[in-house]
Amino acid sequence: MPMTLAEKILARASGRTTVAAGEFVVGDIDLALVHDIFAARVFDILEQVGAGGVFDPDRIAVVIDHMVPAPTAEAAAVHQRIREHVARLGIATFYDAGEGICHQLLPERGHIRPGMLVVGTDSHTTTYGALAAGGTGIGTSEMVYAMATGRLWFRVPETLRYEFAGALQPRVSWKDVILHLAGTFGSDGAQYRSMEFGGPGATGADMSSRLTVSNMALEMGAKFGLFAADAVTAEYLGKDGFEDEWQPDPGASYEAVHQVDLTALTPQVALPHDVGNVTSVDLAGDLRIDQAFIGSCTNGRIEDLRAAAAVLAGRHIAPGVRLLVAPASRGVLLQAIEEGVIGTLVEAGASVLPSGCGPCFGGHGGLLGPGERCIGTHNRNFMGRMGSAEAEIYLASPETVAASAITGVITDPRSLEAAHV
Repeated sequence: MPMTLAEKILARASGRTTVAAGEFVVGDIDLALVHDIFAARVFDILEQVGAGGVFDPDRIAVVIDHMVPAPTAEAAAVHQRIREHVARLGIATFYDAGEGICHQLLPERGHIRPGMLVVGTDSHTTTYGALAAGGTGIGTSEMVYAMATGRLWFRVPETLRYEFAGALQPRVSWKDVILHLAGTFGSDGAQYRSMEFGGPGATGADMSSRLTVSNMALEMGAKFGLFAADAVTAEYLGKDGFEDEWQPDPGASYEAVHQVDLTALTPQVALPHDVGNVTSVDLAGDLRIDQAFIGSCTNGRIEDLRAAAAVLAGRHIAPGVRLLVAPASRGVLLQAIEEGVIGTLVEAGASVLPSGCGPCFGGHGGLLGPGERCIGTHNRNFMGRMGSAEAEIYLASPETVAASAITGVITDPRSLEAAHV
């Protein structure tokens, strides 16, 4: 029976030849991820229920990335407990504070491979679908069970197929693509579905772009956000080839197939307070901003910093605007320093933050006051997410965020290019 990519991943994990949408299966977990918001609690409960240990210390990853550096004594104490648990359980894959964001580190450090089934106590675990891996977020109690047994039940999701054609225009990015999809189909348009991205236009998406799209598939309610393994995957993984099995079968059954013309796409922006409330940047109106943020697990990679620096080079941010930049990992930061990207950003007026999640989820660093507006490259703009419930959050690409920081209002980056010419 022909299968979608999601079905193939869950069939392998559950030891089945085939599975179909709507079935319930029990799958073996290839990798379980916890970060500092939930890790201590998960490990505490494991102890309390007498689990005695974890199913496989080599298939668990622990990352301290949300409260980095620890902004309170309470956060520091939680970090201490996490380190103690990691040592006690013999978990080798541990990234301490400052190494970076979990969804950057695991692909960057080679922990993700096509066909894997990955669960994490973070909703944006869908990111790993960029590498044809089934990544999905789960709750604390589910993670306790997964860590104790190495298994978890899943409902095989229906699949929505997105066929991309054409190529993106200059200053339009794949962040604009996923925002466009959220705006077109809604923030619940893929509820408990697998979003499968393909078509001739998808071959033009590098791995950084795929990570962005798969990351934000969750913002449409998706269980998985998957690209097939191809030459881009092989290059990223440093392999000579790739496994054909991690592509959907010809004739696979889809709930719907949507055609997306990349050539016609313009820069997009999500307006408060819903990721699905999207419009073209040039239609957003003259909206003054107080803060601009470039970073997060969605758009904190070297490609994103380069794109922002290309817009900011030789320019300076507007008076009254704060520009915050948080590289997604220490490796990204070092590369950006070596390439001169950090210098360009700082010269333009940016403040460089530690590699972590702080501003994105409103934990610390870059919080907003009443009435303030922030435009950022992150993935959520819920009311109160970055501080005051009276603040407004707008989501856009690195190019649009950089252009807006320069003008002080939400700005189409193509307009700066025209003015520069």
